[in-house]
Amino acid sequence: MSNIKYTLCLKNGQVMINDSLCSTNVYILDGRISVISDNNFDSEKTIDCTNLTVLPGVIDSQVHFREPGLEGKETLESGMLAAASGGVTSIFEMPNTNPLTITPETIEDKLNRASKGAWTDYAFYLGGTMRTSSSLGVWENLKGVCGIKIFMGASTGDLVTATDEEVESVVSNGRRVIAVHAEDQMIMDQNQNSILGNSQDVGMHCKWRSPESCLSATMRVVSLARKHNRRVHILHITTEQEMEFLSKNKDVASVELLANHLTLHAPECYERLGTLAQQNPPIRERKHQDALWAALNSGIVDIVASDHAPHTLDEKSQTYPKSPSGTPGVQTLVPIMLNHVNNGKLTLSKLVSLWSYGPERIHKILNKGRIKEGYDADFTIVDMNKEMVIQNSQQRSKSKWTPYDGLKIKGWVTHTILRGNCVMQDDEILSEPLGQMIKFKETI
Repeated sequence: MSNIKYTLCLKNGQVMINDSLCSTNVYILDGRISVISDNNFDSEKTIDCTNLTVLPGVIDSQVHFREPGLEGKETLESGMLAAASGGVTSIFEMPNTNPLTITPETIEDKLNRASKGAWTDYAFYLGGTMRTSSSLGVWENLKGVCGIKIFMGASTGDLVTATDEEVESVVSNGRRVIAVHAEDQMIMDQNQNSILGNSQDVGMHCKWRSPESCLSATMRVVSLARKHNRRVHILHITTEQEMEFLSKNKDVASVELLANHLTLHAPECYERLGTLAQQNPPIRERKHQDALWAALNSGIVDIVASDHAPHTLDEKSQTYPKSPSGTPGVQTLVPIMLNHVNNGKLTLSKLVSLWSYGPERIHKILNKGRIKEGYDADFTIVDMNKEMVIQNSQQRSKSKWTPYDGLKIKGWVTHTILRGNCVMQDDEILSEPLGQMIKFKETI
């Protein structure tokens, strides 16, 4: 060991190993974590991490980068650049592009596009539809696929899988995890007429997209998952009722929360931000947010993500409900959640379990998500004491805005390291696109 010259040493940092911080050094060789030791070995490069905290690379397992078809909002390259700028080292991207990502050809197209400007490592969800359901057992094993995604509401065309027949056609074919957007389209269609009507008040967004619609969809998909012994991952939970139900069904259903739902609440966010706070499922009242936090800290929640879903400010300026739903978030995920740690809302070890260990476990990622010998050398290095103000001008997404513009926070990313390469340091991009396709244990 003493004769080896390592590629990189992360020296004197507080390193998150399993659930504890340890003062030690991390040595990287050939893109992998080689040695974790208090000893001093020879390395080509050294990053002094004194007073910094070295975390496993953050995995944002729900982003929408809009390519192909909607590149005016975002591209794979600009989305991954924003991710790396915010400390995210790996992303899972969603299938509601144009064309929809629902066939081997569209997966291959995205992989080719991503490889040309990959600032992070990447994988893609394959959209699950009734039309393609009989092929999903084979197609889910394609390279670069992180799982199957279904939209029970809030999408378009073939990608809406709303009825029990449609959902069951997907759940009954294949074995890998199914990520679910659980809003009941039938209930929302009724509510849009009876509750929203002709209103142009964005504050109504969380009323007609009701807690009942979310609970109904979640209960329906969990019942079908249990029937077919299939793992489902319920995305962006927003309601107290869903958390109570899911707490009793963890054997078949894992749970995701978003930074936005943990940070913003109604009606204040709609009064202050207008349509900039509009997303699906909606940001809800404080009582629901309190329930989300309680569920997070009691172990019901498996993953926290951003659901980065950018639209231009011109699009967002349209009168509700013509304004599109979705907000950027991949670059602000880490600082927003670190600020919650500093405010005592959760521990740092719990946070790491939600954005690194959780995705590794739920999606069965190969050699990512932990600071462990043999794993990819992906790190998110942070200064837990650095105070900053989040600003639109910092955002590298093509959308160039954030709902957190002007928010003072404590906790900031200092380095983003991807397989031993320092991609970002002190808010400056240092490298070139080096990202690669993520591999999964179930498909190697």
